[in-house]
Amino acid sequence: MTMNAVKLKTPLAVAIASAGLAMASSANADATNLEQRLAELEERIEAAERRADIAEERAELAEKATQERLMSGEVRERLEKVERQASGEEGFSFNAYARSGLLLNDQGKSAEGGPYVTPAGNLGGAVGRLGNETDTYAEAILNYRQQYDNGAKAKYTTMIADGVTTSNDWTADESDLNVRQVYAEFSDLPSFTGVFEDASIWAGKRFDRDNFDIHWLDSDVVFLSGTGAGIYDMKFADGWTSNLSLYGRSFSDFEVVNRENPGDDTASTDNLIITSNNYFGNWQLMLNAMSANDNDERDIEANQTAAEKGGHAMLAYHGNSFFGLSDGSFKAALLHGQGLGAEVKSIGSNGNLTDDATATRLALYGTTYIAPAWRMAPSILAEVSDDRFAEGDDYQWAGLNIRLANEVTENFEMQYEASYQYMDLDPNGYDGRNPVSGDYSSLTIAPTFKPEIGGFWQRPEIRLYASWKDWSDELNEYSANDSFGNEDFIGDEWTFGVQTEVWF
Repeated sequence: MTMNAVKLKTPLAVAIASAGLAMASSANADATNLEQRLAELEERIEAAERRADIAEERAELAEKATQERLMSGEVRERLEKVERQASGEEGFSFNAYARSGLLLNDQGKSAEGGPYVTPAGNLGGAVGRLGNETDTYAEAILNYRQQYDNGAKAKYTTMIADGVTTSNDWTADESDLNVRQVYAEFSDLPSFTGVFEDASIWAGKRFDRDNFDIHWLDSDVVFLSGTGAGIYDMKFADGWTSNLSLYGRSFSDFEVVNRENPGDDTASTDNLIITSNNYFGNWQLMLNAMSANDNDERDIEANQTAAEKGGHAMLAYHGNSFFGLSDGSFKAALLHGQGLGAEVKSIGSNGNLTDDATATRLALYGTTYIAPAWRMAPSILAEVSDDRFAEGDDYQWAGLNIRLANEVTENFEMQYEASYQYMDLDPNGYDGRNPVSGDYSSLTIAPTFKPEIGGFWQRPEIRLYASWKDWSDELNEYSANDSFGNEDFIGDEWTFGVQTEVWF
């Protein structure tokens, strides 16, 4: 190596070394600066988190304060009112029942029918209704509920109903449009204490709250209604509640008898019904006394005296299983009446009963599932009565009905119904009727569509049906004015139709 070479290398090495030192110094400076920047960033993040926590606490405090303001005074009351309306405890509500359908015979003509189509029908002897209804009937029930600051509640109800048998769209000339209920009921009254603590009071025109029926026959077991007042749910002891009511019913005008110059004199009377309805666990004991002054002047038949008073009693059991055999329910009732009380179903509604009239009725029905997709509802309805409308008359009838349903899909089921009724009726000449005995039978199959299946009480439904009906020829001679007196309706008959039934 020459001296010149050494001289050349030395400055280059120095330069490289200097550059390296500069770069190292710069890197150290950058690392230090990065650490400072990271530390500053962490401080800013921590500060932001603290500010967020403070903001969240402030928001919570603000929300709590807002809720407290909303829940105070008039705003709170308005909110509570909206909640009560949403729950159905306050405000307007609408309920309805309706059925409408077409019933045709095998010649394509309108057919006779109805649950009370047999001669026993005018005595309350109903038969199965599936595929056996010819009418359009609708009920619209309008309710308004209020709750007051002291906790008291009030309910106002109006019920409008109409029924026709024509198939036309305009039926004003045949309409039975009627206001069937108008009443007010008060409950949870803070001044009621002791036996009245849970009681409610009502006044107006209404169906009694505790009526119950056999739906598949379209027959009430007991039906109490009229215009009056009452109190529900008095509690006299543990396991004993009681209702007390006074109902008035107006009998039709009648021509008076037993006067020196009767002429065209007419009179009218009101039947007053005092009812005590008592519950002991599942047992129900209902007692009714009634009085219709001057009704004994009604001319019902030659030498017959209409009743002026009457008594009625019902002992019923409301079961929580299907006669103890399976899940479901059942109801059993034994009813007895005398005088005006001999109309044992529709209490106090018949002014033509004699003073000596007596009647005893048994009602029994239940509901259960006999398989996961099969449900069953059997019923028995039977009655014996005598001296009902004329001295010496005698009426006996009994019916068995069973409704089956097979739930095929969630929107479709097959319904079946069999009905049988035996009658032994001796009117003893009343109203030109003749003594008869015999039986009635019917079978119905009804493919049924519904938005959702779900048991015995799930509606609405749209049904197609075919029914076969037959009865003893002798029953056609009972009366010229009933369906069996129709010369075109003589038994062994097929009927077909479609129907909808709705309630909510």
